[in-house]
Order: sequence, then C-alpha cells, then structure tokens
Amino acid sequence: MKTAGLRTSFDAMMNSLANVQRRRMLVALLEHNPQDDVLAVLVDSESESDAVERLVSMHHIHLPKLANHGFIDWDKDSHKVTKGPKFDEIRPLLELLDDHEDDSADWL
Repeated sequence: MKTAGLRTSFDAMMNSLANVQRRRMLVALLEHNPQDDVLAVLVDSESESDAVERLVSMHHIHLPKLANHGFIDWDKDSHKVTKGPKFDEIRPLLELLDDHEDDSADWL
C-alpha cells in the first residue's frame, strides 16, 4: 500500500535494495528515465532459463515492491518503468552504490 506524503523509512529503503535485481533497476533509472526495456537492465545471465526466471520474479515480486514504495511507476501494459514519486528519497543510496560499483561486484 502506497503511503502518500509520508517519508519512506530507512528500513524500507534497505529492504528495497536487498535484492540485486531491484538495485540494478533503480540504479539504471538514475541515468535513464524512463526504462522502456526491463530486460535490457536485468538480463545479463548465462542462460535463457535464467533470463525468464529473472523476468518472472521482476513482474511478480520486485517491480510491485518498488512501485508499492513509490520508488518507481510501472505501467504493466506497456512494461515501462519510470521514476516514482519517492525516487528522490532513495537516490542518495543509489548514487552511493553506483559511485562504488567497482569496490564490490556483488552490489550491482
């Protein structure tokens, strides 16, 4: 459930960043808004079955979670993802991750 007007808790932000697929999506939105091709950001796996599994989890778990927090707006029909009304709340954490991407391959 979206909470309009209320700031997102730090715990909710960290929970949103707890999964690499969600981190990649949010960091991609730092520079590219809207993100028309969800697959282009997420599918860097070795096999097609991994790509399908990632896409399914994005549509059923990760994108709804990020949309629920207001970090993204997600048009399910066109598959377009854009920055949500609360994106700027999580921006500093995303910039920190992006700035230190070379320090740890596990972050992004």
